[in-house]
Amino acid sequence: MKFATRLLGVVFLFVWLAPRAQADVAILLEEPYSYDGGFAGAGHAAIYLTRVCAESPTILRRCRPGETGAVLSRYRRMDGYDWIAVPLTAYLYAVDTPGDVPLYADSRLVALPRDRYRREHLEGIAHDNRGGKAPGGDWPQLVGEAYDRTLYGFQIQTSASRDDKFIQAYNSQPNVTSYKFVSNNCADFVREVVNFYYPNAVKRSLTADLDVMSPKHAAKSLVQYSKPHPELHFTSLVIPQVPGTIRRSRPVRGLLESVFMAKKYEAPIVFFHPFIAAGFASAYLLGGRFNPAHNALVYDPSGDLETPLTAEQRRTYGKDLSALMRNSPGRVAGAKAESWKHIQAGAQERLDESGRPVIEAPSEAGPVQIGLSRANVLNNGAAPELAQGLLEACLREELRRGRAPKVSDIELKSDWLILQSAISRHSANAAGLDLSSLRVDPY
Repeated sequence: MKFATRLLGVVFLFVWLAPRAQADVAILLEEPYSYDGGFAGAGHAAIYLTRVCAESPTILRRCRPGETGAVLSRYRRMDGYDWIAVPLTAYLYAVDTPGDVPLYADSRLVALPRDRYRREHLEGIAHDNRGGKAPGGDWPQLVGEAYDRTLYGFQIQTSASRDDKFIQAYNSQPNVTSYKFVSNNCADFVREVVNFYYPNAVKRSLTADLDVMSPKHAAKSLVQYSKPHPELHFTSLVIPQVPGTIRRSRPVRGLLESVFMAKKYEAPIVFFHPFIAAGFASAYLLGGRFNPAHNALVYDPSGDLETPLTAEQRRTYGKDLSALMRNSPGRVAGAKAESWKHIQAGAQERLDESGRPVIEAPSEAGPVQIGLSRANVLNNGAAPELAQGLLEACLREELRRGRAPKVSDIELKSDWLILQSAISRHSANAAGLDLSSLRVDPY
């Protein structure tokens, strides 16, 4: 009897200490870029479900152990489908594992993992064109979103039973395109999904957006709904745009906010319709001021949520980085952070045998292969002084000021250690030592 009692106690303790599986639904609010950034600034909205995974882009199932869920989103040009589901890591970074995410990216590099993922997983909705190349359409916005823009997440808990009902409902109902810019856009899809779990949690707003559902208002509506419901364990997070030469995304705005904040629209309205302008201003002041980065944790590619750097930490790290690089033996013209973009621009991007990004850059001794991800930047025998330039460029981008956090203290320390490893290897090479067998495992 005593043995059975002890065994039961051990089992209970194990169950209590073991990580409990969470189920969450999150609105992903995505900053605008390109044409949308210059025209309206509304951005995009999608849904992330932690316990629902993609059997295929159009079929859902419960996640298996180790899987991180799927992102569902509505776009206009998706081969006739209304929504498409993509695994979280692929949706953000176009890779399968966190260590393969590039430290520093440009548009040519990003095109490689995107097209590889399309060929392997999205060929059914994004077919090769007649020339055998990637087609047009909105499919690139399903893969590697964090290269083009900063994203914000607003997450609340769900239940396993409700997830199962969601899977059954969305697998059984027609998945046929229904996109309409005003009445059935991406934010309306988000509203429908969240309200499936919590009816009337996300609503339209006549005051904020003239009864048109916007991505920003969808997120704000969920934040307001969660305040009187602490049992939902609301969490907000920011997914930083990957450092690189790709143009940084712009602040996301609601419908009326776009008019009120854009001078090209505001001046004519104030001049010709001052009463309308006053109404826009009142609506903005009452409902438009919503900062999606407020109190947000930072998401890193490994899936962890961490506290962002403080302003003081950022300044201290910046000074320490400058001092470290001034005294680095690899501080040569080819390794300067401001020169890295020129090295990358003149190099050839490709994926190695493991699918990780690399470039081949010219050097005095001939072409040199440089790994661009945390998993291969120091593990492929590349010249460490060139890796220093890449890592310095990455760190300086992470330490720049911005409206949203760019990195957590833990992730920055990880990148800092990799930089120090590159410096140590360069010093060892200069001394005739061989440290190439040492490996760096970032995650």
